[in-house]
Amino acid sequence: MQVFTMGFTKKDAALFFKKIEENKIQMLIDVRLNNQSQLAGFTKEKDLTYFLKRICNCEYSHMVAYAPTKEILDDYKKGKIDWAGYEERFLPLIERRHIEETFLKNFSKYDRVLLLCSEPTPENCHRRLVAEYLRDKTGCEIIHL
Repeated sequence: MQVFTMGFTKKDAALFFKKIEENKIQMLIDVRLNNQSQLAGFTKEKDLTYFLKRICNCEYSHMVAYAPTKEILDDYKKGKIDWAGYEERFLPLIERRHIEETFLKNFSKYDRVLLLCSEPTPENCHRRLVAEYLRDKTGCEIIHL
């Protein structure tokens, strides 16, 4: 299985959906804590579900268990913790949640899945941590778009 990751920030809808189509993504897994924000534009849950199916023949799932807690996210955004502190708190959280179990149960039928978040690059985004954790637990290949 290939696990792609992508952030939607700094991408217009044309580029966003083109990347999904070009990479033949079968399932988009939304790993954001909040997928309803007005700032999300075309990536709000109802809109994204519709556009993915209509434009890319791709399915959608929102997995809050793959997202940080509000406290971890707020502490990072407010500068109370740096990226290393974020990782120290987030990695044990996804391990306790056993996300590899839900991943295998819900998504093993797909060859190409995409982890979606808002950050434009994966370096300081939890989607990279989720992808690396899943790679270590399941052997999937990671591709950052």
